[in-house]
Amino acid sequence: MSDRLPPLNALRVFRYAAESLSFKSAAESLFVTQAAVSQQIRTLEQNLGVKLFERLNREVALTTAGKQLLPFVTRGFAAFEEGVAGLRDDPEPNLLIITALPSFSSRWLVPRLGKFQAEHASINIHISPSITVETFSGSNIDIAIRYGKGNYPGLRAQFLQHDFLVPVCHPDVVDMNSDVIPQLAAMPLLFDEGQDLDNGWQLFLKKLNLSKEKAVSRLVVTDSTMLVEPILCKQGISLLRYSLVYELLKHGQLICPIPFYYQSGYSYYLVAPDAHFQRPKVALFERWLINEMKEIGQHWSEFRGNGLSLMT
Repeated sequence: MSDRLPPLNALRVFRYAAESLSFKSAAESLFVTQAAVSQQIRTLEQNLGVKLFERLNREVALTTAGKQLLPFVTRGFAAFEEGVAGLRDDPEPNLLIITALPSFSSRWLVPRLGKFQAEHASINIHISPSITVETFSGSNIDIAIRYGKGNYPGLRAQFLQHDFLVPVCHPDVVDMNSDVIPQLAAMPLLFDEGQDLDNGWQLFLKKLNLSKEKAVSRLVVTDSTMLVEPILCKQGISLLRYSLVYELLKHGQLICPIPFYYQSGYSYYLVAPDAHFQRPKVALFERWLINEMKEIGQHWSEFRGNGLSLMT
C-alpha cells in the first residue's frame, strides 16, 4: 500500500456515504449522481486495497475496515471545516459572544460592560458564564476569558492580568486590637475548590496553626463568587482572588486581617483561535479589556503599599 493519502474527494464521498449508510443520500448531499458516488468509493477501495462497504440489496453497510476508517475521516474533515470557518468573515459582526468564569463575569466584567457598549453602541454582547475551558469547536463563541497558566493547545492566549489570593472577612468579626491569629483560627472557613487555591490554603492554614480537619466548620463551593455574600454576612473567612474583592476592600466592606497573600501562577487570559482576534469586534473588546484591567494592578500596588509589604 502506498504511503500517500488517497484522493481527497474520494475520502469526502466516503464520509457522506458512511455517515448516512446510503449512496443515494450521499449523492443528494453532494449534488452528484449515485453512480459517481459508487465510482469514488471503488476508487478509494482500490487505493487502500480493502473493502469498505458491504453492498446489500437496497442498502449498504460498513465493513470492519470501513468502521475503522470512518472516525479518522470525520475528524479530519471537521478540522478542515473549522480551519476554513475561522478564516471566513465574521457571520455576526455586531454580536460579541463571550464566555468567562461565573465569578469574574458577575463580580467584575458585567458591571463594567456598560462602558464598552457606550463606546461601541452597535455591538450587542452575550455573556456565557462557564467554568469549562472552551474548545471553540462547533460553537459560536467569539472569545473566552480564562483563569489559568496560559496553556491552551491550538488557541491563542493573550495575557491580561496576574491575580493574588488574599484572606478576607467582615471587619466586625475581628478585633484588630487583640491577637488576630487565634480569632481567625476559631472562625468558620469558607473554601473554593479551585485547583489554584490548594497550595494557598495550605500556607494560610499553616500560618493559623490549623488544619482543615480541625476547622470549626467549613463551607465548600465550586465557584468563588458564591463566597462573597456569606463573607459580607459575617459567616467566616476565606481566601479569594484580589480581583473579585478589591473594591470591597477599598470601601472597607471587607478587610484583609493579616499580612498574607499567595500567587498561584494562575492569571487571566483572553483565549480564542488566532483568527478570532482578527475580528474587528474582538479587537475592540481586547483593547478595552486590557485597559480596564489595569485598574486591578494599580489597586494591588496601592493595597500592598499600605502596610502590607510584609505579606508572604
